[in-house]
Amino acid sequence: MDYAIEFKHVSKTFGSVAANHDVSFGIRKGEILALLGENGSGKTTLMNMLAGIYFPDSGNIIVHGKEAVIRSPKDAFDLGIGMIHQHFKLIDVFNAAENTALGLDKKKFRFDLKAVSKRIQEICRQYGFVVDPDKKVYNMSVSEKQTLEIVKLLYRGADILILDEPTAVLTPQETDKLFAVIRNMRNDGKSIIIITHKLHEVLAVSDRIAVLRKGEYIDTVDTAKANELMLTEMMVGQKVVLNIDRPPVINPVRRLEIKNLTCRNAEGRISLDNVSFDAYGGEILGIAGISGSGQKELLEAIAGLRKTQDGASILYFPPDGSSKQLVGKTPRAIRELGVALSFVPEDRLGMGLVGNMGMDDNMMLKNYNKSGWIFTRRKAPRDLAQRIIKELEVSTPSVQTQVRKLSGGNVQKVLVGREIADSPTVLMTAYAVRGLDINTCYTIYRLLNEQKQKGVSVIYVGEDLDVLIELCDRILVLCAGHLNGIVDARKTTKEEIGLLMTNLKQPAAEAKS
Repeated sequence: MDYAIEFKHVSKTFGSVAANHDVSFGIRKGEILALLGENGSGKTTLMNMLAGIYFPDSGNIIVHGKEAVIRSPKDAFDLGIGMIHQHFKLIDVFNAAENTALGLDKKKFRFDLKAVSKRIQEICRQYGFVVDPDKKVYNMSVSEKQTLEIVKLLYRGADILILDEPTAVLTPQETDKLFAVIRNMRNDGKSIIIITHKLHEVLAVSDRIAVLRKGEYIDTVDTAKANELMLTEMMVGQKVVLNIDRPPVINPVRRLEIKNLTCRNAEGRISLDNVSFDAYGGEILGIAGISGSGQKELLEAIAGLRKTQDGASILYFPPDGSSKQLVGKTPRAIRELGVALSFVPEDRLGMGLVGNMGMDDNMMLKNYNKSGWIFTRRKAPRDLAQRIIKELEVSTPSVQTQVRKLSGGNVQKVLVGREIADSPTVLMTAYAVRGLDINTCYTIYRLLNEQKQKGVSVIYVGEDLDVLIELCDRILVLCAGHLNGIVDARKTTKEEIGLLMTNLKQPAAEAKS
C-alpha cells in the first residue's frame, strides 16, 4: 500500500491522561481521510504530533516510507506537512501576500511580494480558490481567512494537509465550495486529513474514515460502506439513539420583551435593525440565520455587553411579577438588579472562560465579588468544579488544570455547567455544540431541555437547521440584521427557514410602492 503517512504504535501522555495509546494506521497518497472521535479521543493531539507541535512519547511516524523525526512545525514543513488549526494563525493588519510570506526564509524568498502575489493567483487558478493577495485580513470573512490558510500551506509546498474542524464556522454554501477545492487537491495527488464531528460532511467528502476512541485507534472504514449510526457506535463504543427529545411547553411565562432593538457592529454599521420579540420561560427559542446576521449582537445586547441605539427596550420579567429595564445596564448592574441571566458565548476561551486558569478559578469569576471578604473563598468554586466534572463527565487531570489544555467538548461542558449552576431564569447559548462530538452534543441538548422543564427561558443560537427544528419550540430567523420571521418548529421545514435566512422581506411600506 502506498502510504503518505504511517503511525506505528504512537503514544502520548499528559500527566496522568493518555491522549494517544499505541495508535497505528496510515493515510494513503491522494486520498481524503476523515479522522473521527469524541472530544478528548486524541484526534488533535495525534495531528499535532504530525505537525511538529508535540513529540511522541513512543512509537514512530513514517513519511513517504521513511521514518521521520518531527520536533517542530518547521520540520513538518520540510517534510511537506501543514496543519490548519481551528483558530487561524494570521496577522490581521497584514494582507494575504504578506501573511503568506511571513516566516519564510528571507535569503531564499527575499520577500518579493509581487512574486508572492503572482504565485497565490496561480495556486487559486489551479485549485479553484478565490483570494485577493492585497486584501487585509481584518477585511476578510471567515471563509476567506480559511482559504488563505490553505493557500499558505500550498505555497510552502505542502502535499499533506491537516484541516482541524474546517467547516465549524462556515455556511452550507461556503462548505460546498471548500469541499470542491479539497477534492481538486486530492485529484492533484495531495493527501488531506479532516478532523470534524459533522458526520454528514464526513460521508460527503471523505474516501476513508479512521476512528479513535479514548486515545486508541479503533478501525478505518471505506466511506462508501459507512453510515452515521455505524460511525457513532464506533466512536462511542455502544449504540446511540440519534434523536432529540422535545418536552412540551407547559404554562409558558414571558421572561423577556425585546422592542425596537438596534445595534451597531465594531465598524459602526447597523448589524441588528429594529428587532422585536418575546421570550418565554419553559420554551427553547431558536435563533437561525446566516453567519453575521446579527445573532452575536442580539445576545450581547441582552447580556449588557453591547450598546443599543436610542428607542430600544429590553424588559426582563422576574418570577415576582415585576419588570426591569436592561437597556443601558452593564453586566454587573444587570446581576445586581437580581436578573438571573446566564450567557454561554460563541467565543468559549475569549469571552466565556480564562484559558490559563483552572476550572476552580473559572467557577469563581462570575461571583467573586459577592463573598464580602477581602480574600476570595475557594471551597465553593472547587466543590462546584468537582460536581461539574462528575455530572458532565469532564475529562481533566484535576480542577487546577488550565482550561485551555482541555479538549473543545470538555471546555464547553465546563462553561455550560458553570452557567446552569447559577440557576438562571434566562439562559442564552451561542453555537453551544459547535465543534463538539455527537455524544457531547446530545449531552448539551439534554441539559438545555432540563432547564426548559424547570421553567427557564432558553435562547439557542444554532447553525444546524435539523437540530433547530428538532430541539426548539419556536425559531426566530434573522436576515441581514432584520427579523425575517418567527416560525413554529413543529410545523416548519428546512426549506422554509432557508428562504427566510436568505431572502429579506420588504417592509409593508416598501412593498406597496
